[in-house]
Amino acid sequence: MMETNNLEKAAATTQKLQLINGEFTPSEASEVLLALIDEKINFHKIKRLQLWEGDHKYETSHMDSRIAELKEEKRIASEFISSIKASGKNLKINGIVEISIID
Repeated sequence: MMETNNLEKAAATTQKLQLINGEFTPSEASEVLLALIDEKINFHKIKRLQLWEGDHKYETSHMDSRIAELKEEKRIASEFISSIKASGKNLKINGIVEISIID
């Protein structure tokens, strides 16, 4: 019985969401993935601006770094998808988001 309780407790602290799952043409894959990355970049830009507006001395280097990382991921994804377009092949995307409680 103790093992079951531990499993139930673990299940209550983690949630997985199947965000994307399917086959896409390169154009569709590009549209979906780049839009997601753009949304995440915009999220960080807005948060950075909000924090800066509240305190002009607020250190934003960690957010700047994350934005740069996301822009690089976008570039890598774009290059990969572009390289597939000429082949006439489709792409499978399996995007799972895992949410867990931080203790």
